[in-house]
Amino acid sequence: MTNKQMKLGAFFNLPGHHVASWRYPSTDPRRTLDLEYLKELAQTAERGKFDMIFFADILGLKRLGNFATSTIKLDPLIIISALAAVTRNIGLTATLTTTYNEPFQVARKFAAIDHLSGGRAGWNVVTSGNEKEAQLFGKEKHLEHARRYERAEEFVELTKKLWFSIEEEALVIDKENGRFLDVDKVHPVDHQGEWFKVQGLLDAPSTPQGYPVIVQAGSSEAGKELAAKTAEVIFTAWQTLEEAQAFYRDVKGRLAKYGRQPDDLKIMPGVFITVARTEAEAIAKRKELNSYISPEVGLEYLSNFIGVDLSGYDVDAPLPASGENEDKTNPQTRTNIIRALAEREGLSTLREVYEFIAGARGHREIVGTPAQIADQLEEWFLNDGADGFNIMPPTFPEGLNDIVELVIPELQRRGLFRTEYESHTLRGNLGLSVPVHPYSKQPQQSHQ
Repeated sequence: MTNKQMKLGAFFNLPGHHVASWRYPSTDPRRTLDLEYLKELAQTAERGKFDMIFFADILGLKRLGNFATSTIKLDPLIIISALAAVTRNIGLTATLTTTYNEPFQVARKFAAIDHLSGGRAGWNVVTSGNEKEAQLFGKEKHLEHARRYERAEEFVELTKKLWFSIEEEALVIDKENGRFLDVDKVHPVDHQGEWFKVQGLLDAPSTPQGYPVIVQAGSSEAGKELAAKTAEVIFTAWQTLEEAQAFYRDVKGRLAKYGRQPDDLKIMPGVFITVARTEAEAIAKRKELNSYISPEVGLEYLSNFIGVDLSGYDVDAPLPASGENEDKTNPQTRTNIIRALAEREGLSTLREVYEFIAGARGHREIVGTPAQIADQLEEWFLNDGADGFNIMPPTFPEGLNDIVELVIPELQRRGLFRTEYESHTLRGNLGLSVPVHPYSKQPQQSHQ
């Protein structure tokens, strides 16, 4: 038994994380556009006491033959706005790119969600790894990797200034004396940077959390440095405990130079979980899901991750060598993870590779009983490989239900996970402090 408890995100990728989840008998892909269904899923995750629901977002993906699912989705920011009204404690995190947005827009939208949810918003900061996004926004060329991260750093800095531009205590609302605002607590932004020139105020006060929790996904050198400076949660992908420990030490070791403590950043690797009451049942479920992958979908899916167009390849051919990467500043972290995985697991054909990554996409995959799942999560958690995990169900709603009903109780039995929420805010549940307002001598009070 340990007093240390892990943090868990419920990674919503609908209709499921497995590429063929939409063909699984218990899924209904049309319901991913249905608010009532999204409400049911959110309330299931909240029943499981997850710290947060997390929505990734990538624009401009290629179609996966006639079986495309990943290109059909709703704006995650709109979804979490709706879910704020039907949940009470669970955090609501959505992805918004710094490459194709402006700081004022992002600050305003997330401030609204944090206020309306009572302090449960999280912003997953990304820089748009997919070059096709440029075409959707009228850009001739996607910014190279290094420049995207330079823009992102200034973007986050400016967004925080906007969140702080009107202190929460500025709203005095003194009806008797006709005084609405304390103007001494209003701080107009005058930002002159390389990427942005902004003057003015956000039209909302600082939020219940000070500002929404800053989340980041990315394991490149630039990504790790940005996370050490600005992020409070980082999502990452590793296959082995040794890799996870090395990343954990590296990123935590960078915090001190920015005046931060190790607990100021929660590292939560993604884990794809297929669970059943017996190991044989879990293996059979995973095998059934793989049986729904058509060869053209498997090849197109793998193409997106390794940067080589595999259309027309024989599925029994070996994995080809890497193609030439036009962006020399892009370290291709996920591609390298998948190639190393194929070599380590002895995957000799394209079919074997795409079936192996069909759900996890390079993240850790665990198939087994609740005890087997908990054993592996516990090993990483107690040995400085993770502060928690971003859990990836293979299907919705069945895969999520299985995790809530089978895995969560086992973690709770071991004392590794909460049985009740500690707070009504995402910061409170993650154990993160409320940021000190730059114009205040004292930290803002945490809203529990």
